[in-house]
Amino acid sequence: MITQPYRIYIERSDRQKNMARFYALAIESTLFGEICLRRRWGRIGTHGQEMAHYFNNEMDAVTLFLDLMRRKRTRGYSPRKAVSAVRH
Repeated sequence: MITQPYRIYIERSDRQKNMARFYALAIESTLFGEICLRRRWGRIGTHGQEMAHYFNNEMDAVTLFLDLMRRKRTRGYSPRKAVSAVRH
């Protein structure tokens, strides 16, 4: 069982390079009691690719989660900026 939810969605965009990427991470429990770290990535607007890592304990999953987040942040990924309301 997971003690706290771990989920994040981050993006990296650069109009000059026609780049619009996303990266999503989530730690979940499986039906069999294992801990699963799911990651999904691809071009914004697509389903992208997915990979799952299975662990016997939450600490190992959190360690990989934080390591992947650190790597993505250094490559320019950041949380999606809120869209402001259009004023008329």
